[in-house]
Amino acid sequence: MTDVLDRMDDDTALRNDGRTKLKIIDCDIHPSVHSREDLLQFMEKRWREHLATYGAHLRNPFTSTTPYPRIAPLISRRDAWPPTGGPPGSDLAFMQKQHLDAYNVEFGLLQVLDFFVPSQVNLEFGAALQRAINEWQYEFFQRPDPRLRASIVVGQDDPVAAVKEIERCAALGRHAQVNISPRANEPLGRRKYWPIYEAAQAAGLPLGIHVGGYGGHAPTASGWPSYYNEEHHSNAQTVASQLASLVIEGVPARFPRLKFVFIEGGFGWVPAITWRMDQHFERFRSEVPHLKRKPSEYVKEHFWFTTQPMEEPGSAEHLRQVIEWIGVERLLFSSDYPHWDFDDPRYAFRTPLSEAERKKIVNSNARAVYRFD
Repeated sequence: MTDVLDRMDDDTALRNDGRTKLKIIDCDIHPSVHSREDLLQFMEKRWREHLATYGAHLRNPFTSTTPYPRIAPLISRRDAWPPTGGPPGSDLAFMQKQHLDAYNVEFGLLQVLDFFVPSQVNLEFGAALQRAINEWQYEFFQRPDPRLRASIVVGQDDPVAAVKEIERCAALGRHAQVNISPRANEPLGRRKYWPIYEAAQAAGLPLGIHVGGYGGHAPTASGWPSYYNEEHHSNAQTVASQLASLVIEGVPARFPRLKFVFIEGGFGWVPAITWRMDQHFERFRSEVPHLKRKPSEYVKEHFWFTTQPMEEPGSAEHLRQVIEWIGVERLLFSSDYPHWDFDDPRYAFRTPLSEAERKKIVNSNARAVYRFD
């Protein structure tokens, strides 16, 4: 392991000030609303009054925040709370100092979790909320700091409103991708969601699928977990099942120009589930005539995966083998700032990588996916 770390330091070539030589494209930065007042200015009077009187209505009752250990409120690092007050991720100047400037971030993709837009039961309120969130993240983060790029947050279980919002935002040309939640009411491959994929493809925007949300179902196949540890693991299980749904129900075949990015779900599980899909495809090919190729071919052509949280086996070579099977070109660096399991780009890859491979993962892959040039 010492040799691996030495090689890592040689590849990263840290400057004396602690920053990396390589410019970073961070595909998972979480901004937060400092106060409701920041968001209310982007909502009609009716919905401002609705939020003040009734609040949000999620599929899981009595929930106002994500599950988290008590030692890490708002699932964030202890040092990420801004000195000016407000929750982590709500102070742009502090984010710039602590993360963007400190780690030489060239671009950062904003992933908004506030208010759980995709999980709102009141669909009209959800539509108003998604528009407000999309305006807020642009005005409060992207406009004052163009390094940050907003995502179009939509509620996937209201496809009509989602398509309308995608088309509105795409016409403005401000946003870098469309974001939906993997914890939907139904598997994401179902045809009810296809209008969203069609709109994203027409807009030329990747589809980001960030873990989290509340779909009205238990996060595991066997019910509700007892511990946060189980809940945290279930994120990977959720995105793995959605990958299978999207591929087997023919979404990449139907929308060949659409790029899918799984965010914060890890990637160590990708080879195994892909092998299983290929094996079953050989036996049940007649059931899915819409698939003209093996599932693994669709995965390797249409899907990307962010690096955080990275599964790290005891042997660095084992991780290297996983990366080689998925393909270095399919991995996008993400830090998950300001959450407790944040990945420092200087030390994130404890496996031998060449400088060219490292550059692909931390910058050029995302540059191509999101067309930052």
